[in-house]
Amino acid sequence: MPANRTIIIGGGIVGLATAYQLLRTRPHATVTVLEKEHEAGRHQSTRNSGVLHAGLYYKPGSRKARLAVEGIREMVEFCKTHSVPHEICGKIVVAVDEAELPRLCALEERGRANGLQGLEWLNRDALCEIEPHAAGLAALRVPEEGIVDYAAVIRALVSEIEQRGGRVVTNAKVERIAPGWIIHTTAGEFPCDYLINCAGLYCDHVAQLAGQHPQNHIVPFRGEYYEIKPSSQHLVRNLIYPVPDPKFPFLGVHFTRLIHGGVECGPNAVLALAREGYRKTDIVPSELAEALAFPGLWRFLAHHPRMCWEEITRSFSRRLFCASLQRLVPAIQESDLAPGGTGVRAQALSPSGELVQDFDLLQRPNALHVLNAPSPAATASLAIGREIVRHLPHA
Repeated sequence: MPANRTIIIGGGIVGLATAYQLLRTRPHATVTVLEKEHEAGRHQSTRNSGVLHAGLYYKPGSRKARLAVEGIREMVEFCKTHSVPHEICGKIVVAVDEAELPRLCALEERGRANGLQGLEWLNRDALCEIEPHAAGLAALRVPEEGIVDYAAVIRALVSEIEQRGGRVVTNAKVERIAPGWIIHTTAGEFPCDYLINCAGLYCDHVAQLAGQHPQNHIVPFRGEYYEIKPSSQHLVRNLIYPVPDPKFPFLGVHFTRLIHGGVECGPNAVLALAREGYRKTDIVPSELAEALAFPGLWRFLAHHPRMCWEEITRSFSRRLFCASLQRLVPAIQESDLAPGGTGVRAQALSPSGELVQDFDLLQRPNALHVLNAPSPAATASLAIGREIVRHLPHA
């Protein structure tokens, strides 16, 4: 079936990037993006740390590794072309004890296998020259990483889509998908020949509306940040990250300089009580009940009890949060921290309790569903969009 009339559900950065890539390569296509909020990119796309990820962590040969490496280069070019504020400042990944050194070596090997350029092993003295206040026996410098204004990327993508004849319809929450692909929304009905589901935190719900029954479920994890007060921002020059522990599914807290000034640190990772639950008090009973009814969540908790308990206690204790930060920057103190923003990660979880690590695209004859696109999806969004377009039928 020709994909002449294409509807993209979800006006986050992946949905917008897909529309942009589709209009670039198929200028005669009719493309409409449906976004339930009053403007595009209100959730994961702009509620993140604003980092350009180069593809260091991901399994070589995976879709995530390939698209991250391609994506950062394409995103940087897009930012240059559209005058989007960004900076390739590089980051360091710090090994703070002897046990982390072999994992840091393995990380360097993985980065080289993924095609990263300019990776540099730093001894203690070289580390101190780059980040004088960072702890660590050694570090890996990743020069291709940087920071960006993702809200400006969103605006540029919307502008490009509209200039190329596409539409971004806001306040258009999808309520029902009828046979023959009639999308019923709060902004009216939208017929289409081809449906692309980029609904992020609600991608599994949209897939169900379209007649699919994915085994994996989206489980929302809230990430909480602190900001470093101006008087202590000199403690961090750019980006300082820990060596990830393969026993645990999340990266751990880190330090990030922001593109418009300031430094933030975090996030932790706790179960959100709503898919858009940015505050501890945000609860949607039906969404919480859905998460608790999913066996994969309980198996995940059983696999990682210590990590889950530490994340929860750190969420309620600035002292414990600060202690985690002090592993990387010992001089940081509780008094240096001010409450920052929060984000919710749309993480696909399998029935066995494993986090789905790779980007997950489910293709059907007249639809494609993006069922898992966690970090680095923002960085890789243009490459993900190009990958999606490659899967579409030709007119």
